[in-house]
Amino acid sequence: MQQTFTTTALATILGGLCISSAIAQSSLPDPVATDPQKLGWMQGFPPAPDKLVQFANGSSYQFPRTRWSFSHARELGPTTNVWHGAGHVSVLPQALQPLDDLRFKGEKNTEIRWADMLANTYTDSVLVMHKGKVIYEKYFGISKPYLPHIAMSVTKSFVGTLAATLAAEGKINPADPVTKYIPELKDSAYADATVRQVMDMTIGVQYSENYADPKAEIWDYARAGGLLPTAPGYSGPKNFYDFLTKLKKEGEHDQAFAYKTVNAEVLAWIVRRASGQSLAELMSERLWQKLGTENDAYFAVDSLGTEQGGGGLNLTLRDMARFGEMMRNGGQFNGQQIIPKEVVADIRKGGDPAKFALAGYKTLPGYSYRNMWWVGHNTHQTFEARGIHGQRIYIDPMAEMVIVKFSSHPIAANGASDPVTYRAFQALANHLMK
Repeated sequence: MQQTFTTTALATILGGLCISSAIAQSSLPDPVATDPQKLGWMQGFPPAPDKLVQFANGSSYQFPRTRWSFSHARELGPTTNVWHGAGHVSVLPQALQPLDDLRFKGEKNTEIRWADMLANTYTDSVLVMHKGKVIYEKYFGISKPYLPHIAMSVTKSFVGTLAATLAAEGKINPADPVTKYIPELKDSAYADATVRQVMDMTIGVQYSENYADPKAEIWDYARAGGLLPTAPGYSGPKNFYDFLTKLKKEGEHDQAFAYKTVNAEVLAWIVRRASGQSLAELMSERLWQKLGTENDAYFAVDSLGTEQGGGGLNLTLRDMARFGEMMRNGGQFNGQQIIPKEVVADIRKGGDPAKFALAGYKTLPGYSYRNMWWVGHNTHQTFEARGIHGQRIYIDPMAEMVIVKFSSHPIAANGASDPVTYRAFQALANHLMK
């Protein structure tokens, strides 16, 4: 397997936040020239050999083919369904506004149009809600309202929300040791960790997401979960559970925020044990059916059918907007209290900014992390779910605004697009508050 493939593949599929060294910010590919519709990926019956996008040879994880594969994960690997139910679809009222020419100042005091920000961050689709109404909705390339897109690490915020809901119901006690729910982890890094430390990612675990290091534990995680092909004779872990039990401790727990996808997988395991349900079943019952979603969602799964809780959720833009609007409204949506109000309040309160600061996220000053959500602690009290390559649920309670965005940015880390994205979101919030 070539190193180029493994680095790109993992940067794409996992929930880490690393900068890809293959593409420099100063030489990003032309967004128009890499439009998947124009490039003709997977068009024809059968597609031409040079237009194929496949898992086995790594092409599904290589830009610009990712501009197709991010919306077609189900055709590339095993998945499990999140049923949207047999009830009525909840209405998303519309009051569309012409926002393309909204202008704001960029990093170097240059003037940028909202539409140009979308293009230059390789946006696949975007939807803005204001005061409960859809005011802007756009789809680009091959994206469609009914076509699920991979959410990457936005998945973690769904898992964290379900875990916090079970905690509010007394089915999980965040102060409990992890081993109360998962005794199989008694010899792992999580042997002396609490559930709260997992939920807020303050775990000391020997696990590197450095894609440039071929010996980093991220490779083992990917192979175990079926996120990468394995070489003949591979004898390592063959599923997420087996991989998690072998993780070793590094440092002390609860000293600093450390973003590591394996913590989300441990929390997903706890959620399954505490609820007695798979993630897909629980999400369908607690969220998707109650929200009145339009479409089924789905998770990527390992060889045992275990959902990838760290980044494997695929869903449609409108259904992600319903979830975001529910969070903005304190757990209420579709005429009911879907999750307890105190769950959202606890997320919005945030974690410890001092512990978060030790992680060194330059584009997220003053932030913290709580229940697998990113909390801004700013004047607008923003909180958000973030996924690599530009996936986002951005909630601004002060502006009564929710932005959901799917993207296929060639650089994995959101630090590459945060400077322009945050300026655009703040400018839109200010515009709507006038």
